Amino acid sequence: MASDGGAAAVTSPLLDRKAAADGWLNKVIDVEEAKDQIVFALPMIVTNVSYYFIPLVSVMFAGHIGELELAGSNLANSWAAVSGFALMVGLSGALETLCGQGFGAKMYGKLGVYLQASCIITVIFTIAVSILWWFSDYVLTLLHQDPQIAELAGLYLKYLIPGLFAYGFLQNILRFLQTQCVVLPLVVCSLVPLVLHVGIAYSLVHWTPLGYRGAPLAASISLWISVLILGLYVVKAKKFEETWEGFTSESFGHIFTNLKLALPSAAMVCLEYWAFEILVLLAGLMPNSEITTSLIAMCVNTEAISYMIAYGLSAAASTRVSNELGAGNPDRAKHAMWVTLKLTVLLALLVVSGLSFGHNLWAGSFSDSPVIIEAFASMTPFLVASISCDFVQGILSGVARGCGWQHLAVFINLGTYYLIGMPIAVLLGFKFQLHAKGLWIGLICGLTVQMIGLFVLSKFTKWTRIDMSSDQDPSVKIVEGDV
Repeated sequence: MASDGGAAAVTSPLLDRKAAADGWLNKVIDVEEAKDQIVFALPMIVTNVSYYFIPLVSVMFAGHIGELELAGSNLANSWAAVSGFALMVGLSGALETLCGQGFGAKMYGKLGVYLQASCIITVIFTIAVSILWWFSDYVLTLLHQDPQIAELAGLYLKYLIPGLFAYGFLQNILRFLQTQCVVLPLVVCSLVPLVLHVGIAYSLVHWTPLGYRGAPLAASISLWISVLILGLYVVKAKKFEETWEGFTSESFGHIFTNLKLALPSAAMVCLEYWAFEILVLLAGLMPNSEITTSLIAMCVNTEAISYMIAYGLSAAASTRVSNELGAGNPDRAKHAMWVTLKLTVLLALLVVSGLSFGHNLWAGSFSDSPVIIEAFASMTPFLVASISCDFVQGILSGVARGCGWQHLAVFINLGTYYLIGMPIAVLLGFKFQLHAKGLWIGLICGLTVQMIGLFVLSKFTKWTRIDMSSDQDPSVKIVEGDV
């Protein structure tokens, strides 16, 4: 008996300290909610990075053919991102609202209908973009690009057109699964096509007469493989029996509903993408344009890769908020947002710390030039600031998509980037001769005001849910009474 009492005396303080630590941690952040969001976010990060690398790997294979092919494929990939891929990502954002709130409201049958409506919209816009891509060599030449490089970029884009259709369908299916909190299978469904893509690209570029043309064709094939894998998973898996009931003509009646959210959602994404590309174009107009353009391009790529990490939490925020609003729990939706923001701060600290201490190593992966590496080191403090703001605004953008506020957020993005960020960038970069630093300071100003604007939107806009009980136009009918 004495030994039992002694054991209790020894273990009790430890248990008390553990309970006190857990209690302190729960006061800082809801541990269970944070765990759920991390488990959701990590697979989404892997999935998005995998699909991002499919077109990028093709560029790498094309670039090893020669310097002209490297320039052409890079220009084509950049043009594809701003004119096509960004648009597809944006259009699929409507499903984050509709499918997310529909799943939360247990209106499961609507999810498949909205998915089909979104795919119809995707096809319409993809046809329009495909026409633009077919004549991209002329368009890029009009934009004062080198004629030889523009011609190769145009050729690359023609073979990438089938991939654009696949990419649009892929984004829609991803949102359909994401809003149902189905994320772990996406890791396998994204990594398998990426691994296969390396073999396909190598074979088409080096083992067939296609050569340079084989690189974009490989990307198109791999993206279609991704769509087929995810499509078969949705059709065959029993867990989707309620949310996917097969093809139906009912989806045509929801095209307008979807479009009212898809267009502002696409504008949100495209306005941000275009702002970064404008910086690269402005850098080309400066003295020592070769160094300045390379430097800004490296910063843009660094920002983009960092944002992919944040996008996993952004998807988690969008899904949690839309699901809770659909279930009629606005307070829990707000709580989920605050937990995500706290996680984002921690994640941003890790990313910017790694960049701060390893910027020379990171810059060395882009260039062997000591001048570029030294210039990138001087840009690192500005990158730290922009990445920090970008992480937070990414989460708040996810919240906006989850709540169906795309039509409000698009005006924030338009004003902050093009009425604040870009004018300041031009003024500091050219008038005050700050060059690359001036351009990036302008971007930071835009990102900061965007972050504040989205925070004010989240703080003071009434959190409501879409009424999906009607077959007419659920995007218009809002259930009031939610705080």
